[in-house]
Amino acid sequence: MVQQTHLVIDNVKKSYRTKEVLKGISFDCKPGQITGLIGKNGSGKTTLFHSILHFLNYEGKITLNGKNFSNEDYNIVGYLPEERSLMPKLTVLEQVRYLASLKGMSNNDIKVALPKWMDKLQVVGKMSDKIKSLSKGNQQKVQMIATMIHQPQILILDEPFSGLDPVNVDLMKEIILEQAKRGATVIFSDHNMDNVERLCDKVVMLNQGQLVLNGTIQEIRDSYPKEYLYIKKAGLNKEQVASLPGCESYMQRHDGIWSIKLVDEKYGSEIFKLLTQGEYIPTFSQEAPTLDQIFKMEATK
Repeated sequence: MVQQTHLVIDNVKKSYRTKEVLKGISFDCKPGQITGLIGKNGSGKTTLFHSILHFLNYEGKITLNGKNFSNEDYNIVGYLPEERSLMPKLTVLEQVRYLASLKGMSNNDIKVALPKWMDKLQVVGKMSDKIKSLSKGNQQKVQMIATMIHQPQILILDEPFSGLDPVNVDLMKEIILEQAKRGATVIFSDHNMDNVERLCDKVVMLNQGQLVLNGTIQEIRDSYPKEYLYIKKAGLNKEQVASLPGCESYMQRHDGIWSIKLVDEKYGSEIFKLLTQGEYIPTFSQEAPTLDQIFKMEATK
């Protein structure tokens, strides 16, 4: 178990000349917790990461265990940037050794740890390969190794699944979950809500520099009305679905279930009575929007 670090972001603001890109952002990330930072491109996610890392000046307060971030704290942070920052002419060993040494690791510690991480991320046998010879996916893995090899207390991952195929996305998810399990504080950004739902204890969303969501996925979903119906009934066609009271929009999924957006959740019980009338319906569910649906709603406001 690592020493645990509680990250608190308190009323953080950042402007570039007349453009305000962070507008009083406040939330916290607890040890062992995975926080998903979501938002469309340009919403302020990377700027917030750079503020946490003190790569730029900002207004407000960011603390680690109640204390201001200092230069010594860089050694307890692992940061994976969105853009690849590897040196193409170096070998994997040279690249990781250089970056790990900046975090205070000795050559001996690196020599012991690196083969284990190469095995864990399934890039065994590539230690002497030059970075430029690696696939995009393997470059991302090497960058992830450099981010985590020093066992940081805080992990800040900007689009960690970029360039990875589905098999390696699952592998990376396992690694991130392991880091949280050992007590690290993890915050990552992603545009794939499935990844966020599967990994995160908490979700924070930015839109145009403002905090619009902050809570667990269940808390967030529960804050929205249950305006989505999922129905499967023999013989139900699109004309009948379109004529249902309160139906705003609809689509039929590949499994035959009708997904219906209501103008108001109150129509759910009326539709249930209308469709049942003593008949059995295999599927009838009234739910709040999914995280993906919420993301799209908030991003277009």
